[in-house]
Amino acid sequence: KRSHPAQHGWCSIMSTLIIFLCLSAPGGVSLVVPQHNINATVAQNILLSVEYSCRGIATVEWKHVSSWGTTKIVEWRSGSYVNISTVYKDRVTTFENGSIQLLNVGMKDAGYYFITVTEEYGTNTYGTIIVNVYEIIYEDLHFVAVLFAFLAAVAAILICFMWLCNKSLHLFHKKTTHKLTASTTEEIELETMEC
Repeated sequence: KRSHPAQHGWCSIMSTLIIFLCLSAPGGVSLVVPQHNINATVAQNILLSVEYSCRGIATVEWKHVSSWGTTKIVEWRSGSYVNISTVYKDRVTTFENGSIQLLNVGMKDAGYYFITVTEEYGTNTYGTIIVNVYEIIYEDLHFVAVLFAFLAAVAAILICFMWLCNKSLHLFHKKTTHKLTASTTEEIELETMEC
């Protein structure tokens, strides 16, 4: 679905105007979240990318909310301090634009990530990123492959067993038929001799 050139131009003008107003007005702060949904696999590094702008000095705070509860990840003031929570101490890298990188994600890292940018004048803005974390399915595929190989081996053994049974039955049937034929021939000969 293509957008009309006039619509695209209008959106561009509006976004430029919003940024200009945020930068020129005291207490104005803006936040752009380019990707609201991130899919990751276990042990992957992910970048929670944002871009904030404001006139004064801002404080950036990230929180993680999931079924396990709410955890404060990090808080920092531009050009001042960085306060990373002990749970994330070796797993988080902060960037001046407000983004963070989360290293070695696990299943517990899935959930909502909330960023709050608060300017020194007290104005603030919020953003949200949803992170989905999936387990690597190589172990499941390995199990399926082993199970398939086992079932194939059992099927091959059963086919061989059925073939041997069929062969034995055929030989038994042949011997029985041969014995019956021989006994019938003897009876006919005896009857002939008696006559």
